[in-house]
Amino acid sequence: MAQTSTDHKAHTPFLSRPGVRRLAPFVLITAIALVFIFENRTSVKIRLLIPEVTMPLWGALLIAWGLGMLACLLTLRRRRPKGRDRRPK
Repeated sequence: MAQTSTDHKAHTPFLSRPGVRRLAPFVLITAIALVFIFENRTSVKIRLLIPEVTMPLWGALLIAWGLGMLACLLTLRRRRPKGRDRRPK
């Protein structure tokens, strides 16, 4: 059957959706971090325990940012309960 305008649920504004509200701070912080990373283009010496390497600062910052994002994702995945069976009855 064809749906009428009274049959469907009320339209939720895009910015009011829970998924968008959780993702917005991530997108904002990521954009600021990437601008900061790519504005730092000078070469620097970095000591990695014993060896000393010379590389662009943006590369070192990008590696550190990527490792931080990976750690965040692994932490969030570990803390999330699996299914409804974990709730106390």
